[in-house]
Amino acid sequence: KIGDGKVFVYDLGSVVRIRTGELDADAL
Repeated sequence: KIGDGKVFVYDLGSVVRIRTGELDADAL
């Protein structure tokens, strides 16, 4: 379950980057 939770948090971070756009551009 710990591993699944970690992935869930990672997905949340990706969504936040996409919504902000600025962080997404920096990531690229």
